[in-house]
Amino acid sequence: MKEHENEGNMKANKPNVNQHSKDKQLDDFREDPQDQYMTTDQGVRVNHTDDHLKAGPRGPLLMEDFHFREKMTHFDHESIPERVVHARGSGAHGYFQPYDDSMKEFTKAKFLTDPNTRTPLFVRFSTVVGSRGSADTVRDVRGFATKFYTEEGNYDLVGNNIPVFFIQDANKFADLVHAIKPDPDNEMPQASAAHDTFWDFASLMPEINHMIMWVLSDRAIPRSFRMMDGFGVHTFRFINEAGKATFVKFHWKPTLGVHSLVWDEAQKLAGKDADWLRRDLWEAIDMGHYPEFELNVQLVPEEDEFKFDFDLLDATKIIPEELVPLRPIGKMVLNRNPDNFFAETEQVAFHPGNLVPGIDVTNDPLLQGRLFSYIDTQLNRFNSANFGEVPINRPVTTVHNHQGAGFMRQTINKGKANYWPNSIGGGCPMMAPGNQGGYVHYAEKVEGHKIRARSESFNNHYSQATMFWNSMTEPEKKHIVKAAHFELGKVESKEIRQRMVGHFSKVSMDFAQRVAEGIGVEVPKNFDQESTGNYEADDASKKMKSGKSVKETKFVSIEKDKVRTAKSRKVAILLEDGYDYCEVMQVKQALKDAGASAKIVSKFHGMRKASTGEEIETDKSHITTGSIMYDAIYIPDGEKSIEALMKEGDALHFINEAFKHGKAIATSGKGIELFKKADVLGVDFADKTSGKVKSDKGVVTAGNDAEAKEFATMFIDAIKEHRHWDREEKMMVPA
Repeated sequence: MKEHENEGNMKANKPNVNQHSKDKQLDDFREDPQDQYMTTDQGVRVNHTDDHLKAGPRGPLLMEDFHFREKMTHFDHESIPERVVHARGSGAHGYFQPYDDSMKEFTKAKFLTDPNTRTPLFVRFSTVVGSRGSADTVRDVRGFATKFYTEEGNYDLVGNNIPVFFIQDANKFADLVHAIKPDPDNEMPQASAAHDTFWDFASLMPEINHMIMWVLSDRAIPRSFRMMDGFGVHTFRFINEAGKATFVKFHWKPTLGVHSLVWDEAQKLAGKDADWLRRDLWEAIDMGHYPEFELNVQLVPEEDEFKFDFDLLDATKIIPEELVPLRPIGKMVLNRNPDNFFAETEQVAFHPGNLVPGIDVTNDPLLQGRLFSYIDTQLNRFNSANFGEVPINRPVTTVHNHQGAGFMRQTINKGKANYWPNSIGGGCPMMAPGNQGGYVHYAEKVEGHKIRARSESFNNHYSQATMFWNSMTEPEKKHIVKAAHFELGKVESKEIRQRMVGHFSKVSMDFAQRVAEGIGVEVPKNFDQESTGNYEADDASKKMKSGKSVKETKFVSIEKDKVRTAKSRKVAILLEDGYDYCEVMQVKQALKDAGASAKIVSKFHGMRKASTGEEIETDKSHITTGSIMYDAIYIPDGEKSIEALMKEGDALHFINEAFKHGKAIATSGKGIELFKKADVLGVDFADKTSGKVKSDKGVVTAGNDAEAKEFATMFIDAIKEHRHWDREEKMMVPA
């Protein structure tokens, strides 16, 4: 991703006070127990909390023990219903700042048009299918929801890391979720689509095919929340001061680039560290590696609504960037972890209908359903309409209305008038005209008959799925096929597997044949599954017949649109007593200078002594970590250290596994013998007695007399590639 030309100006501009407005507001709700006495909820100090009040040391509980009753009652009621979808989440605070005022032409939303304003925000990343206790690294869509605390009220951009969705109309959402959730009879499997009910549903819903391609791809197993795209999914509207509307799609692009896990790695991480993505986000912010995302928009004039071969209101379609390029408009920086997970990450309540002047919705039938569903969901979770008064949900603007009372009401509304119109209260709170910040809905002309039907223009279910497949590199295609083998391989019904391959044959015959080979079915010769529903041709579909189309786009491929950087990458340094201290220090410093971090990994915790007597403390032992938790591996020279590593099965597995997963690995001198013993195959090594450095397929080796600077530079270059897929044919590795 290219840096925006105005980024330097953005950094130089002095932000207004709004950047810290949310943080200051939350100060009123924070509690710090340091140097304080314990109290009851009523503020009474407690002198004993280990035992309840009894009638004698061995007697029964006395009902007058108000401290025990309060403590236990609160504990019994601490949980609230988890989200039906997006239950497993991680959150962070930050800010958004526009690059310039160029968006004023299209929107009057101030937080998008004033480069001197840093708007505070809260982001919640999540998985979709699993429960709160499920693993982070499952194959799934990831939620990407952002709450902007703007000076005009809260704006929520509630999206995903995939730009399209499974269905076109919200009326099918309950069916989709029921199908993809664990089976109702046995509550299995958890956080997985790899079972009959989901694929049965998918095989009967042709509109799902584009989304299926994305979910089977590497996009569904992100390396980090910091390294995945975010999308608003739907087409929205910008409204400018003159009332003119422009269609808009929102894209978040991570400055670190989009990177993924491999499937074997994702499965192992689910067991080794089920909190992998959550921990990665927390630790990155804690270390000052603040995640950054650039906000981009695709803008389509209203008069161009029908210039494409798909419907802009169809959430199963993207606008290829070849047709409408991205326009970068600002940057989000996540720079603070929550103080309390439940109070903030769990209680934050999003709603795509939380809009501010300058942004409006469209008639996308999926979005229209979400506008109802999100409010209804929060009412179920909080058992109160007052969830907006929870601190994390409060806007930084003041709230004035007649919505009083209800469970756990916190605002104390003054005056007699709680209705409109009124004269007793002086007609307050007053109505605000548009020029005073009042929200004015876009005056879209709407007419038509009441009908349960879908536009014929939504009826193309395969072309963009084909475009996605055509746009992948060969390694990415292999991963999609393997993902299909896993997902459909778990489906017991051969009929369902057969139907899905039938759909795949309409996407790509090559894809269908490769999938069929692994799941025991044949590719149908004349598969003709019609779209569900009875649709009549309409004006929109007629207008789109000859619209613009794209057969292949580089922008959906992770590999073709890759950002090369070593920033915030994690490197494991494997060593034992007898390592080359000078070499380790030089490589560690080079990694630090490149923005990466390194951890010392040994058989046991404790101090490790160098061949020259210096000592380094071990950060991780083999039993608590693994190669799956690092982006690259470095093994320093040192005869005794290498000899010890050669006798450690965990160390050999560490190297085997990292090599199998395509990660950068590096060693020097005698370490080359260790690589050979670890079956690092099909790679050219440097001569260990020379001054040469070699890099082959992401494996960097150096002779005894090589320059450490050159060695470190080539290693860092290999790390920047993220994965080295040219090894895949050589991966006959026992890992």
